[in-house]
Amino acid sequence: MPSINDSRCVLVTGATAGIGRALAYAISDLPSKPRVIAAGRRQDRLDELASKMDTIQIDFETDKETIKKFVDDTIAKYPDLDTLVLSAGVQYETWFQKPETIDLDKLLSELNVNYTSILTTITYFLPHLLKLAADGRPCFICPVTAGLGITPGAWVANYSASKAALHSLCYSLHAHLQGTNVHIMEIIPPLVESELHDAEDTTKMLTNKWMPLEEYIPVTMDGLTKGDFQISSGVSLAGLNRFETGKEEVVMKGLEVRKSW
Repeated sequence: MPSINDSRCVLVTGATAGIGRALAYAISDLPSKPRVIAAGRRQDRLDELASKMDTIQIDFETDKETIKKFVDDTIAKYPDLDTLVLSAGVQYETWFQKPETIDLDKLLSELNVNYTSILTTITYFLPHLLKLAADGRPCFICPVTAGLGITPGAWVANYSASKAALHSLCYSLHAHLQGTNVHIMEIIPPLVESELHDAEDTTKMLTNKWMPLEEYIPVTMDGLTKGDFQISSGVSLAGLNRFETGKEEVVMKGLEVRKSW
């Protein structure tokens, strides 16, 4: 089974904090020693990573033209790029019983960072990955979704919906790319130690509830090195097993039925 052990050059977005940062370090430490490119918006954090890996500054709260330039420039500089780990994300609480408190600009930004920009990034990188794959190189797209994309957290309704959209997209990409040598590995974390929660000042209350990164990353790297389609743990794995067992086969069959029309 192809896995991240086969990767030669890996782009990790959202690499300046949390899961993205920890995965960038863990991937760079693989025995296969792939080249790692850390992408994120905070230059000071990128400077910290620069002694270990390449870095690119980009904020994914942007438009498709900016992402297209980022993709084109990245491919031109790193023609061996064969793996995407897409970890950029933001999270805001939303209380619909108090609609006057809802900032729609923030929600649309959250949707863009967590879903639309990732969809755009994947779409622009796919021709490059498909070409490499056709030449015999295994390629990988690894979006970071969330257990809340399976069972939503009502207090982070828009975040949950954005991750549900990305989770659904992973099933469809997995089906579409069968036989191409471009592989989808969806990373589905539970509540994990992260600065994601700083935006709502909920980090302190969550520190005794989340899975520490030192516990989470080895489990996730195990799935990446096995080439698993879905890589989950904790309560997210429980939700995946409870609500989505057999869904992959249904999606695959549905696509085959549509092709026969």
